[in-house]
Amino acid sequence: MSFSSFSIPENAPPGTEVGIINVQDRDSDKNGQVRCSIQGNAPFKLVPSIKNYYSVVSTGQLDRELVSDYNISIFATDEGSPPLSSSKSVHLSVADINDNPPVFEEQSYSAYVSENNQAGSTLCRVSARDPDWRQNGTVIYSLLAAEVNGAPVSSYVSVNGDTGLIHAVRSFDYEQLRSFQVQVMARDNGSPPLSSNVSVSVLIWDVNDNSPQILYPAPEGSSFMTELVPKAAHGGSLVSKVIAVDADSGQNAWLSYHIVKSTDPGLFTIGLHSGEIRTQRDISQSDSMKQNLIVAVKDNGQPSLSATCAMYLLISDNLAEVPELKEISYEEKNSKLTSYLIIALVCVSTFFLTFIIIILGVRFCRRRKPRLLFDGAVAIPSGYLPPNYADVDGTGTLRSAYNYDAYLTTGSRTSDFKFFKKMNLRLFYIFNSFSFVCIYLLLF
Repeated sequence: MSFSSFSIPENAPPGTEVGIINVQDRDSDKNGQVRCSIQGNAPFKLVPSIKNYYSVVSTGQLDRELVSDYNISIFATDEGSPPLSSSKSVHLSVADINDNPPVFEEQSYSAYVSENNQAGSTLCRVSARDPDWRQNGTVIYSLLAAEVNGAPVSSYVSVNGDTGLIHAVRSFDYEQLRSFQVQVMARDNGSPPLSSNVSVSVLIWDVNDNSPQILYPAPEGSSFMTELVPKAAHGGSLVSKVIAVDADSGQNAWLSYHIVKSTDPGLFTIGLHSGEIRTQRDISQSDSMKQNLIVAVKDNGQPSLSATCAMYLLISDNLAEVPELKEISYEEKNSKLTSYLIIALVCVSTFFLTFIIIILGVRFCRRRKPRLLFDGAVAIPSGYLPPNYADVDGTGTLRSAYNYDAYLTTGSRTSDFKFFKKMNLRLFYIFNSFSFVCIYLLLF
């Protein structure tokens, strides 16, 4: 028997011819007639072709990932008496095609990271297998395009294309983002390439990085607040309450309240978890009217963070009984009136300066205007002149033949100037009176 090794692609359909075998027997007649067969369960058979030639044909579906090669034993027997036979093995390999996509080892992945992590820290690793051979089984990892809080997912995490390691691109803040999901694609290098996707959930752990924030009482300097404690208050009476929140979660946000300093340590107490301030005993006449408390609010994180606030308490039934508060109220009122007065004076001064500038501008423009000496001149007849200007008898200083007519201009500046000067003074007095009235109305 003569033949060589054979190869067949794994996607070859049943009935595909793999190769041809030639069998020779030197005998003649029946002694030279040969019959060939394949022994075993290999999915192949021999089909007679022409004299002493047989075709090797597949009989089933092949899968290289299950069986990559076959060693086929072929038996040849002649029809002589006694029959003679021989056998030989042939190697048949199954050629790979890219018929398998990468398969991830897990259906989904979860990555846990503490907030305030460093950029570049490793979150987790994804792994996919491809049973194909060589480049058909080479896996490359990448992120699918998506958005997290309106930003590209690539600005949060990255994946190593060769190893599947997922790294953090930025530092995470639990108070802004507690979890998000990304899709990782595994693609082989076959032709055409095949791929598969897996979901990776990134869960951010909270750390104690936020101090408690006190909502009531307001921070010092923002406003003056005083709580009144009735003189007849009994032990256990609710006086006030400290309200605080913590942006962290879990035990990092469990708050406890403590009085760290007080005017009278035995007079008030505060609820450990409620923040309610109550009297420990009845109020007595010997207790100081003004009571100051310093309250600390602590969380339960490791390490613990805290914040403090001041509480101002007055043992009184009426604020009018406290002289200090009257003075403070009066000072605040005077401060507001002073502010209004300054604003009013600035406005009045501005209007006054503007008025003066306008008056000076008008006068300057009138001086630069040319005077027409003979504009609208009126002739005065000689009959209206004094006697010494003409003497009919010839004994006067002028002769009757030299009578003159005098002309006067109607655009006299003297009278106009006096008129405008009076008007300016009147307007000035009116404007000043109006300004003082405005100031009086603003103040009172």
